[in-house]
Amino acid sequence: MKSEKTTEDYLEAMLMLKEKNGTVRSIDVAQHLGVTKPSVTYTTKRLRERGLITMDSDNLITITDAGMEIASEIYKRHKTLTEFFIKLGVEEKTAKEDACRIEHDISPETFQALCSHIENDMK
Repeated sequence: MKSEKTTEDYLEAMLMLKEKNGTVRSIDVAQHLGVTKPSVTYTTKRLRERGLITMDSDNLITITDAGMEIASEIYKRHKTLTEFFIKLGVEEKTAKEDACRIEHDISPETFQALCSHIENDMK
């Protein structure tokens, strides 16, 4: 389970960095996640082996289609949960932190129900 959470965290961070900076570098991933460069090196190797990312000769990271599928889903969960918590009156910083913890564990069924609730009742 921890391995899958790590995969999701890294792919989500890479997607966020890609949107923000246009490129993804290992050092940026390390800073974003608050981990060491060797940790990023280890994990990016595993992500490459699984076909979730590629790295070019300049060590720029590209998320593959398979990786993007995971990254997009977890990022969608993060944004949706954060927005929901803020609408409930939770401070933004706390909402983001809580969303980050919950996004990995919430079931697809519960997340879909939450999305339906937001669409129908929170507008």
